Amino acid sequence: MTTMTLKDALVDTPRAVDTPRATDTPRATDTPRPADMPRAAEETTRPLRVLLIGNYEHDRQESMQRFAELMMRELPQRGLEVRLVKPTARLGRLKPGAGGLGKWLGYVDKFALFPQDLPTHLGWCDVVHICDHSNAMYCRYLAARPTVVTCHDLLAVRGALGEDTDCPAGIAGGHLQRWILKGLHQAQVLAAVSSYTLADAQRLVQSGPRLGLVLNGLNQPFRPLDVSEIQGRIAPLLPTLGGRPYVLHVGSNLRRKNREAVLRIGALIKDRWPGDVVFAGQPLSQELRALARQLGIEGRIHDVVRPDDQQLEALYGGAHAFLFPSRYEGFGWPIIEAQACACPVVCSACGPFLEVAGDGALIHDVEDEAGMAEDILRLSEPGFRSQLVSQGTANLSRFTTDRMIDEYIALYRDLTPC
Repeated sequence: MTTMTLKDALVDTPRAVDTPRATDTPRATDTPRPADMPRAAEETTRPLRVLLIGNYEHDRQESMQRFAELMMRELPQRGLEVRLVKPTARLGRLKPGAGGLGKWLGYVDKFALFPQDLPTHLGWCDVVHICDHSNAMYCRYLAARPTVVTCHDLLAVRGALGEDTDCPAGIAGGHLQRWILKGLHQAQVLAAVSSYTLADAQRLVQSGPRLGLVLNGLNQPFRPLDVSEIQGRIAPLLPTLGGRPYVLHVGSNLRRKNREAVLRIGALIKDRWPGDVVFAGQPLSQELRALARQLGIEGRIHDVVRPDDQQLEALYGGAHAFLFPSRYEGFGWPIIEAQACACPVVCSACGPFLEVAGDGALIHDVEDEAGMAEDILRLSEPGFRSQLVSQGTANLSRFTTDRMIDEYIALYRDLTPC
């Protein structure tokens, strides 16, 4: 599968073929500055300085936090100097939460107080990288610094504009999403994480930034585990599983995640397969539990609330299949996480999934729940299962962290020529 990279997609940005990689950039500690060295000469010898802007903790946008932490972890290994800043919960700590009064206190922290903190960092950095497009409104406060925004999806923006993305917006939410969209126009570069999200950006952000594609890399070093290690990690998480096989879903109760379909598919196979269904992430809502009772599978449902990375790795590794029937996504990180753990993937034909899953998943129209159920049963055939796992492993070569970091560093250097 051929994918256009950001380097291919950016327009009017010639880049010298001999531009040094970040790993070739001398570190400041390697080149001490003589007392009489002009400052201009000093600037050419120090590492590139990148200011990362991350997410407000109480918003619980865990995948976005992981992305920022990944950048913070990897960029310094390439010789760059990096700072990660994010809104501090000041008023928000009085009532943590993303709803009700906590939401409004968080708005003060994010949109009134945090912008006052930014100038203290701008004099230090060469380039600003806003790690989540939902913080694009900060572009107006960046004093014309070269700015990259990673766009993970535009589903909420589209919902605020009246499009059906399972992301409806109220009055306040509509204003917020339009503010985000305005901020996206003020960035220098908008890097979309999938071709699907890039197409949305090309349609909705028609002026201002240059647009391109940087496919996400795997955000944790997940790997296949041996059976004993899997069992040791998941036994405390699922004490009532009793060694039975299980289908895994990772995500939240948002409508677009389509957990209702996971339950209905579980009901379709309950009389032909002796396994259970495990939901990792947000605990099931009362409405979803009521649906499980109605479908007669309540006793075969398990929650693992917000597992850590080691627990999640084991859950993938021990699953009969990873089931991901989402209606709308911007990328679909859990697909490549599952593939990295040698877990077969059954998913919907949601926007980016054909690109992300490649040949390493069994893909059906989102309404074809019977087809997904049949594929889960087919995965009991060892030959069929091992072939799909091998194809998923091969697909991972397109989503390495090294490739993603290389593309972002090249982009930073395009924006800050020496």
